[in-house]
Amino acid sequence: VLELLRYINGLINMVAESGNRMFRIPVFMMVILAGLGFAALNLRTGFKGDVLGLGLLRTTGSSALDSFDNPRQVQEVSPEKKSASTPLSEAEGNQENKPKAEERKIDPPEKTSEKTPNPPETTPPTQEPQNDQVKKEDFKPMNIILLYGDDWRHDSIGSAKASIVQTPFFDWLADQGMKFVRNCVTTSVCWISRANLYTGQYVCRHNSTYPHKPDWYVFWDKAWPKMLKDAGYYLGHVGKWHFEWNSMVSGTWDFGRPYYGQHWYNDRGGRIHTTKKNEKDALEFLKERPRKKPFMLSVCFFAPHSVDGTDDQYFPQNESMSLYVNDTVDVPISATEEEWNKLPSFFGDINEGRRRWRIRFDTPEKHQRMMKNYYRLVTEIDATSKAIYEELERQGEADNTMIIFTTDNGLFHSEHQLAGKWFPHEESIRVPLIIKDPRMPKTKVGTVNDEFTLNIDLASTILGAAKLPQSDLMQGRDISDLYLTEDPQWRQEFFYEHPVHLESRIIPASTALVRKGMKFMNWPDYKVDQLFNLTEDPLEMNDLVKREEMESVLGEMKIRHNELKLAALEPGPIDESGERMRGVFQEDANTDKKPSR
Repeated sequence: VLELLRYINGLINMVAESGNRMFRIPVFMMVILAGLGFAALNLRTGFKGDVLGLGLLRTTGSSALDSFDNPRQVQEVSPEKKSASTPLSEAEGNQENKPKAEERKIDPPEKTSEKTPNPPETTPPTQEPQNDQVKKEDFKPMNIILLYGDDWRHDSIGSAKASIVQTPFFDWLADQGMKFVRNCVTTSVCWISRANLYTGQYVCRHNSTYPHKPDWYVFWDKAWPKMLKDAGYYLGHVGKWHFEWNSMVSGTWDFGRPYYGQHWYNDRGGRIHTTKKNEKDALEFLKERPRKKPFMLSVCFFAPHSVDGTDDQYFPQNESMSLYVNDTVDVPISATEEEWNKLPSFFGDINEGRRRWRIRFDTPEKHQRMMKNYYRLVTEIDATSKAIYEELERQGEADNTMIIFTTDNGLFHSEHQLAGKWFPHEESIRVPLIIKDPRMPKTKVGTVNDEFTLNIDLASTILGAAKLPQSDLMQGRDISDLYLTEDPQWRQEFFYEHPVHLESRIIPASTALVRKGMKFMNWPDYKVDQLFNLTEDPLEMNDLVKREEMESVLGEMKIRHNELKLAALEPGPIDESGERMRGVFQEDANTDKKPSR
């Protein structure tokens, strides 16, 4: 019926544009009669697609067809559920509208308190594997949705059971897919992590060390947004981009709504929270997208990133302020003055991690207020992600869509009396990753994977879902190999890097060799090394670098660190065996070799 109406609409428009008024009425009647005849023929023959397969439905402007392309299947949000025109209480410290704690009940926002969504029982999955002998070539290109948080470390989801935070949708998503508990970033800062995401390359390759200097744009034709666009995907970007949104970028994304930096925005005379704006824009994309194209939607939340330069830092939605009121946030074991003093001597009061710690965590009351508001922002993103998934279900696309939830970098929550990210510690480099993939074998669904997956792997993974090969510049691997192949021979270690930012006293450069049991850190500006046994010391409180019995371990890890550092300069997948680099690495970790771009 929708195709018939689109066809009739197109012919009416052609008649209307002819300018001959005497001609319009009889032709209008003929069009209706012809259309009814075509519909009858279509129903009788069972032909699917546009009527008679003539391809006439794309001849008119999109504005006249949008209402037929996008039937209103979604219930409108009731007024009481919409964001207030002005935030009543943007931080827990605002006492004006803050009920007493004993009068408040800890209930999640209405969407998160509902039963988390289940796939529709009446519609069988379109690509559900029938057994565990899954082959990638057996599946058609999928839709892809990326849910991308900001400043959000690996254990700040409910299923990690490491904090009071509530994320019922993401917990459900992990039950329907696979959770990767050793997922890490190769550089822990917002803009570099995004450039790594889109290019699949280390920062030493794409060289985008500042947000105003997007050198990675020289690789645009081999970044996955452009590759998906060239393959016929309909692309949507919502939220934080962090680089210049120029004509090259906007010409690639069919639907582009880039914004970040605030938790509240003016919107048509009122106020809207950034996460609600993300939700509104994402739902608009899903409703207005062309139905005959595969799509990729990237929802890049600004929350729970702080609003830098403000005293309160985190500003949740008004309806979330009842969350966590009666809870107490645990203070990390390593959040002590003693642990701060154990850091290398160049960590001084001017260090950015220390400066932000004073803003957020230097009193017990401040720690509770900041973390509760931070967790409220996390729970709001969970609710918005649920709303996006429910729209996907309403459109019947949930079982033909890969969903990836991850974040750009981790965050110190006062560990070592630090805030922020940047440094090679576990709290900074480990981020959540959940993938729900229609190709996933039943025996893998709901399982936990502890292999090292990296943010540079996401480019290859997204292209793999589209049945496209990764570019010859991408240095990561398709993560689906971990659940679609028998023996993927996965990495057992990886190289981490972060360039100096502003100056070394503020954010010093750092590199690391990360293994499951050991970590070697190097601070090249100060020629300082550190060594931690993660098996016995997961909080990285005891530096072993000066222990005589660790001398051989330290020497071997330095060599391997330098091998992978040089390997990261070369295009193409990292040779994780390191064999091609043996004998040619430089002993000095401060190699000044430049990437061959």
